[in-house]
Amino acid sequence: MRIDHVALWTSDLERSVRFYVSYFGAVAGERYVNAAKGFESCFLRFEGGARMEVMTTATLAPVLLEAGAQRMGLTHLAFAAGSAERVDEMTGRLREDGFSVVDGPRRTGDGCYESVVLDPDGNRVEITA
Repeated sequence: MRIDHVALWTSDLERSVRFYVSYFGAVAGERYVNAAKGFESCFLRFEGGARMEVMTTATLAPVLLEAGAQRMGLTHLAFAAGSAERVDEMTGRLREDGFSVVDGPRRTGDGCYESVVLDPDGNRVEITA
């Protein structure tokens, strides 16, 4: 068994696709549209084979959470940048472009070097060395 993909609701499909393509090197697949259900999605593929489905809907009302909220269940996505220098670089770029940096960059108690930023929908994204 392996995880095939994770899925995120977004209020703006194009904005979310641009974010993960621009900052995390995702390759966007073709958009899927089901007009009858008011649903659109796009699969993003990352180096190494991981996939994320970014979805929007006009007929449902997904629960909105405070940006960066800690909650039970899925709490963050983590991307390995490859080095502490790359974590610093990516975090700085995201900060300069107006994205919220919640934590770090820092070395954690378990020895990891990481930062935590918020994507355009307020989801926590961890950038690790």
